[in-house]
Amino acid sequence: MPELQLLRADHAPALLAFECENRDFFAASLPDRGDAYFAEFDTRHQALLDEQAAGTIAFHVLVDETTGEILGRFNLIDIADGTAELGYRLAEKATGQGHATTAVRDLCTLADTRYGLHTVHAETTLDNAASRGVLARTGFVPTGTKDFGGLPGITYARHSEAA
Repeated sequence: MPELQLLRADHAPALLAFECENRDFFAASLPDRGDAYFAEFDTRHQALLDEQAAGTIAFHVLVDETTGEILGRFNLIDIADGTAELGYRLAEKATGQGHATTAVRDLCTLADTRYGLHTVHAETTLDNAASRGVLARTGFVPTGTKDFGGLPGITYARHSEAA
């Protein structure tokens, strides 16, 4: 069973493999990270760990406990004043198995209990039915619309059960 883990330095090789193996899959629905992202991966990974230590982001990876392979990223960014933005991506081979829903639900629990957040925001394109389904199943409610470079999108919010 996959486990949601806080991003660590030793995740770097598996995380880079995850990003490389799924680059085309992600680029079909998200802007591509570009070649520089991959060329400068180690430097960027350390910078993210430094930001995480400062408390402005909380990056998590979904790890297959048997193989150590990373199956997804589930992140809270722009943490401030009890709120954060949720972002996530799941490996193509891990889709359709409930992993995203479980990981987002687990991350929302951490948002409430570990990070003290009262509101988590998310957004997705209108044509991303899978992401919209994950958000709906995990307690996010639509709050508005957004343009993603010409693609219509929806914004969401989830309020802490403790709020």
